[in-house]
Amino acid sequence: MLEIRDLSAAYGESQILWDVSLEVPAGGVVCLMGRNGVGKTTLLKTIMGLLPATSGRVMFEGADLGRQRPEDRAARGIGYVPQGREVFPNLTVAENLRVGLVGKGAPRRGRGDSREDLDRVFELFPKLRDLLGRKGGVLSGGEQQQLAIARVLLRDPKLLLLDEPTEGIQPSVILQIEEAIERIKERGIAVLLVEQYLEFAWRLADSYAIMRKGSIVSRGATADLRHDAVRQHLTV
Repeated sequence: MLEIRDLSAAYGESQILWDVSLEVPAGGVVCLMGRNGVGKTTLLKTIMGLLPATSGRVMFEGADLGRQRPEDRAARGIGYVPQGREVFPNLTVAENLRVGLVGKGAPRRGRGDSREDLDRVFELFPKLRDLLGRKGGVLSGGEQQQLAIARVLLRDPKLLLLDEPTEGIQPSVILQIEEAIERIKERGIAVLLVEQYLEFAWRLADSYAIMRKGSIVSRGATADLRHDAVRQHLTV
């Protein structure tokens, strides 16, 4: 589904990504791991078109995304939940969710109307139904994360990019998010997950890739991954 070939990217004169190649199969979950500052978030932003690539290719369902804008990539079926969640603090939960429906266009794969879409995200995150009138800025970190994921899912993505979804979230909510991602997988949505909470990543991901200094230095099936091997790449 997603194929990245020899991708490089930079902020000004500072090159962050160096010839990164990675694949995310349809319906699969790939966990991208590495220490802070190695380029994981930069890779997601480059896939989404928020940062231009200096070289290499991003292919999605066989199409070269080239210089397509972020909104064009979203329309193709790529959803992005950034680190920090970025919900609209002065909008209610209902209004934040409505933003996810704006510009959705014709439903793909025979999906129904907006009410059915909302019911589907409430099945994943039932607490949101009780918070519809509350402002996004007063929600807990876990509630904001659920809202951010739900808002993106309303656009009916085929691929979900998740950047550190467990960061700053209490364990009980982490389990709820894990259950939601499992159900997202069952719907056939592929996931590229940036995560440093290893147990969470191991339970969800089919395969992994480890970044170091802007390059992929290790990859494989999570079933074959030794805890000590990955920790040596994550320990400062």
